[in-house]
Amino acid sequence: MLILAVDVGTGTQDILLFNSEKEVENSLLMVMPAPTQIIAKKVRKATKKGKTVVFTGSIMGGGPSTFAIRSHLKAGFPVYATEQAALTINDNIEKVKAFGIQIVSAAEAKKFASEENAQEIVMQDFDPESTSAAFSAFEVQMPTNYAVAVQDHGNAPQKSNRIYRFELLRELIEKGGELENFVYRHEEIPEAFTRMKAQANTLLKAAGNRKTRAVFMDTGPAAIFGALTDPAAVQPSVVVNIGNGHTLGALVNENRITAVFEHHTSLMNSEKLQDYIIKLADGKLGFDEVFEDGGHGAYIKEDLGFEQVRSIIVTGPKREMLEKLSNSELRPEISKKLHFAAPFGSMMLSGCFGLLAGFLEKYPESSINLINH
Repeated sequence: MLILAVDVGTGTQDILLFNSEKEVENSLLMVMPAPTQIIAKKVRKATKKGKTVVFTGSIMGGGPSTFAIRSHLKAGFPVYATEQAALTINDNIEKVKAFGIQIVSAAEAKKFASEENAQEIVMQDFDPESTSAAFSAFEVQMPTNYAVAVQDHGNAPQKSNRIYRFELLRELIEKGGELENFVYRHEEIPEAFTRMKAQANTLLKAAGNRKTRAVFMDTGPAAIFGALTDPAAVQPSVVVNIGNGHTLGALVNENRITAVFEHHTSLMNSEKLQDYIIKLADGKLGFDEVFEDGGHGAYIKEDLGFEQVRSIIVTGPKREMLEKLSNSELRPEISKKLHFAAPFGSMMLSGCFGLLAGFLEKYPESSINLINH
């Protein structure tokens, strides 16, 4: 069984090709620039050349690309976008128009893109054609099994997407908080997850194969469950993924997420993070404390008390927030339980291993078990 797992982040997209006939450590790996970083670079190049930009495609991650688009408009150059591509920038199309972006039909976009001083840029998260091209250089074929993660705030044009995202996370924890609650086949993706649905639609269309099997997850839970594949993840555990864009921490007991917080990594520091870890386990970290600090929020269904936590598992590209601290900077109660996860030897691939576990959960034909019990 070959499974391609792709974890799409803000800084990187992490890619793992798993072969069930080999050791997991022999999986093929790539850590490449995130799609939104690639789009941002294309926009900046168009700005330098004074070109009109025409966006087509579907909803994808924003952030860096949105900043580049605003700079392009500020420089005085036109931007056209189909409605589906424009939803990348904001769920409220009227707000997108207020930025100065002109919404056009697919036919109009094709017309504008054909003009001499224009450049079409296709919005999409995971691009299977690019990955296939990279693989082909090494005589590796694309599989028919996929597992893809994107961060989805949900479609919330009339409210804060931070609030709405946490409402969605809370609902999944209330359902049980187990891995199966966070993994979807194409037809199971909730309507609210517009970015995830867009990725699923484009992937399956590109695959064009009736034998294609695919699952989809949010990046946060994917990283949490992936970190649990590290042998040091002895439960109950607090698992923290310090990503390029977001930091997510979860209290996990018996492979169930029972409490969670999420913040923007740029607004975190080591002292705050250690405080959050302890408060989360003790049931004392409130939604308002995190939200009013600029984060997404916190939700606690069940707390255990920090003393009951057996391990604190940290993963993610920004884990140096805790990794480089001296003993005097680390709280003693944190230090004695702290472990920096590297599932199957690959610290950057935690999300991919969570995706792989999710695929095997939805398609249990294989007897492979990744997550420690």
